[in-house]
Amino acid sequence: MNKTADALSRLRQQVEESTKVKNDFFAKNAEEIVRVASVMGECMRSGGKVLICGNGGSASDAQHFSGELVGRFLKERRPLPAIALSTDTAILTAVGNDYGYDQIFSRSVEALGRSGDLLFAISTSGNSPNVIKAVEAAKKQGMRVIGMSGGAGGKLATASDHFLNVELGKNSARIQEVHIMIIHLLVDLMDEFFNA
Repeated sequence: MNKTADALSRLRQQVEESTKVKNDFFAKNAEEIVRVASVMGECMRSGGKVLICGNGGSASDAQHFSGELVGRFLKERRPLPAIALSTDTAILTAVGNDYGYDQIFSRSVEALGRSGDLLFAISTSGNSPNVIKAVEAAKKQGMRVIGMSGGAGGKLATASDHFLNVELGKNSARIQEVHIMIIHLLVDLMDEFFNA
């Protein structure tokens, strides 16, 4: 048994699978990505903000996303208002303890979200209860919801105003690889074309 040859074979298989998933997603969703970038620019121009939530790797994606907006991406521009709802441990632990883990994001959406704001709801399954409750809270606040998911899309598929779904993603790794590319594209396109 040649472990190096087996490892190289597995590596190539994973890269091929990732490339296939990405190519499929972007072939089907390019126009929707441009629409969402436009919606983001409209939100920013009108004084709105972006709230972003997700669990695990998707929580990291939420933080990465807000960092690109508040900081900068490829060009200098004013800081843009964005908050990753997974970053305040006092809120997460207090709400989780007092109300339940399924409300850790919805309470922040109720506190911070306003009509004209956007919620990016990230869930690889599309069924994370705390993300779905955040979507419900956002709708009550008059916010638009951008859902990012994978596979069959779960509940996010019908709950989102705009939905970016990695259909061929059969595991979190492949789905999240596409999600981070979506995030980079959204910020780049908004910066270049829609945030004047």
